[in-house]
Amino acid sequence: MDKFLSAYYDRMKRSNCMYRYLEQVLEAGSCEAVQDGGNAMDFRHELVLPNDDLPFKLFVFEGKDGSYKVSKHWHRSVEIFLVLEGSMDFYINSRRFVLGEGQFILVNSNEVHSIDCPDPNFTLVLQIPRGLFEKYLGDGDSLLFRQTSRADAELAALIRRMHKSYESGQAEQLFRILGDFYQLMYLLVTDFRVLEVDEERKIQNKQLDRLSHITNYIQVNYREDLTLEGVARVFGFSPAYLSRMFQKYAGINYKAYVQDLRTEAGYRQLLNTSRPVGEIALECGFPDSRSFAKAFRRRYGMPPAQYRKKNSGM
Repeated sequence: MDKFLSAYYDRMKRSNCMYRYLEQVLEAGSCEAVQDGGNAMDFRHELVLPNDDLPFKLFVFEGKDGSYKVSKHWHRSVEIFLVLEGSMDFYINSRRFVLGEGQFILVNSNEVHSIDCPDPNFTLVLQIPRGLFEKYLGDGDSLLFRQTSRADAELAALIRRMHKSYESGQAEQLFRILGDFYQLMYLLVTDFRVLEVDEERKIQNKQLDRLSHITNYIQVNYREDLTLEGVARVFGFSPAYLSRMFQKYAGINYKAYVQDLRTEAGYRQLLNTSRPVGEIALECGFPDSRSFAKAFRRRYGMPPAQYRKKNSGM
């Protein structure tokens, strides 16, 4: 067993792959990932703990260097963001929460959220697949958590300890990580769970599940010409109906969603490759470098070339 665990931790230390935060849900109960031609496509997070043999993900938020934004999105997983250093602005259903050192926020399954990190921070993110709750509690559409000061400190301490156990590099700490994780799960369902969920919330959950199939398609094909009419046709909807779905349940219009996705793809390539800006623009689905630069400036406050020079020295 020690030999197995040592090999496991070796894989953990070597792992530096990226996966996408606008997750593609592969199936209920699985952790989200999107693959493109065999290359991991994360435009959101830096992986800390890999999927191997673990029922959850624990990772350091990628916007640790500041000047970073995450557009409106949602997913089936339940997430907890714990800020250890610095601060961030967090938005859930457009309501703003300012998180400082030692504070966390709990994001429910299919809860639309976005993030703004103008300044450096060190934030841990715990992602728990909804299917793990459904396995024991049943209907995921009725799953809802709310923070309570009564148990906040205990939950934050468990996440800190899970991270510290990983950082120790000791193989036997795997058992402690798993033990702390299931203690955290117990805490969520006993101290944070809302037992009475209104019908409106259940309907929104179902609609966002439906919309997720469409956004998964967009995430895989964002380089292509994704007109509202074309995507609506793929899924058997009218363009007007699909447009209303995005606006009503995701709080964002279709065109803005696709543009944000492409801009973030360009952001990742800009900082992690030496490819010319014009080439990145075309690769990410923009018609030309000018349209990419306009979208990038609107999101990050400066042209792509200037941002690259400031943040990567390229």
